[in-house]
Amino acid sequence: MTNSPEQDPQANLTGKVLIAMPGMSDARFHRSVVLICAHSAEGAMGLVLNRPLPEIDFDDLMQQLDIKSDDAARRIEVRFGGPVEPGRGFVLHKVPEHGEDPDGRMRIAGGLAMTTTRDILEELAHGKGPEPAVLALGYAGWGPGQLEDEMLRNGWLLGESADDLIFGVDHDDKWPAALRVQGIDPSLLSASAGRA
Repeated sequence: MTNSPEQDPQANLTGKVLIAMPGMSDARFHRSVVLICAHSAEGAMGLVLNRPLPEIDFDDLMQQLDIKSDDAARRIEVRFGGPVEPGRGFVLHKVPEHGEDPDGRMRIAGGLAMTTTRDILEELAHGKGPEPAVLALGYAGWGPGQLEDEMLRNGWLLGESADDLIFGVDHDDKWPAALRVQGIDPSLLSASAGRA
């Protein structure tokens, strides 16, 4: 069972997922599932997992960045990572459980990392690099205590991450699937909260 921030205000939520509740006041996060990539007393940073950007093609993006692709290029999915810095890219990918992390790579949890360097895009453009991998443009950010406050106001439900939530392509099913993993039937949730 996961400690909630109200049970343990020092709980580090890195590697967990946030599941937007039906009453989420920010329309940009309606029915979203967000991977928390970093969490500390200074705030939190996460990437939305279920908002593909089909209008942005990986090859076109490589051309815009002046990265030459070849026939072996791995055409990874491009997603909306969040509303902050939408022109900045973050590659979520698998890594060995143990080992050193080079510059530009941040280990999120166990075998999951996020890389922000151009090198990883060049590797992918030549058929190399980590697998599986997805590219997110932008991120979700919270200031000190902001995420915890949103959770206390029932904006988010905290859950466990899973590879299919992170790397899967059935984006329409990620929100209800994340709720079902928590033992919640999505059809029973109401957008309005009552007070006793």
